[in-house]
Amino acid sequence: MDLGLQDKLVLVTASSGGIGQAIATTFAEEGAKVIVNGRTTEKVENAILSIKKEVPNAQLVSLVANNATKEGCDKTIAKFPEIDILVNCLGIYEAPGFFNEMDENWQNLFETNVMSGVRLARHYLKSMLVKKKGRIVFISSESAISPAPEMVHYSATKTMQLSISRALAEMTKNTGVTVNSVLPGPTKTSNVEKFVGDLFPELSQEEAEKKFIEENRPTSLIQRFINPNEIANTVVFISSNIASAINGSNIRVDGGLVRSVF
Repeated sequence: MDLGLQDKLVLVTASSGGIGQAIATTFAEEGAKVIVNGRTTEKVENAILSIKKEVPNAQLVSLVANNATKEGCDKTIAKFPEIDILVNCLGIYEAPGFFNEMDENWQNLFETNVMSGVRLARHYLKSMLVKKKGRIVFISSESAISPAPEMVHYSATKTMQLSISRALAEMTKNTGVTVNSVLPGPTKTSNVEKFVGDLFPELSQEEAEKKFIEENRPTSLIQRFINPNEIANTVVFISSNIASAINGSNIRVDGGLVRSVF
């Protein structure tokens, strides 16, 4: 099946590791030209080497920029004034509990999880609408519709992404542009492995992950952590030509965790 992504210029923010790198790798497999983004040269170079091990003919471009800041977004836009696909993958989380979520914690998550995508979409959507083609994808979370009490501020920022994504999609009416959100459930990245390991330091990694799912995400139907490639496959599909009728949608890749028909 031809996804029509050959030579498309794709920006995946925070693609020097985790879900972002998996998304970048899958786009590269489809022949897209991928902008690999991270905050340091070392991280970006390591990610490019890792992707090229999996996809030797990958078309990759380096972008060292902290898109959690206005200055970082300005740098990104200056280097790449126009792109075909924007995947807003940059996001951070922490679980201090509501009473320990201070103003600076809220502000930090808001700038990183919300404003990074707002600033980039505000620029790139304009040219997409003029050309009447393009894709924007926000990587949200199942916490957007099933808020986590240990991460109130994180959940709130992820809910905001859904609202922003849908509002932007309304602007694409009668064009070939689409804006969607993907909502991963607990995903097995190195950061999540550390997070879960810290919660249950007395257990092995495998036991800690099993206990986390059983105690913190018991409604999961797959009863395991999601592989980043499973998220990447969905993102790349909805960014493709054959997904042109999917617009303004919130697509859950949560392992059936959220008990909802909507």
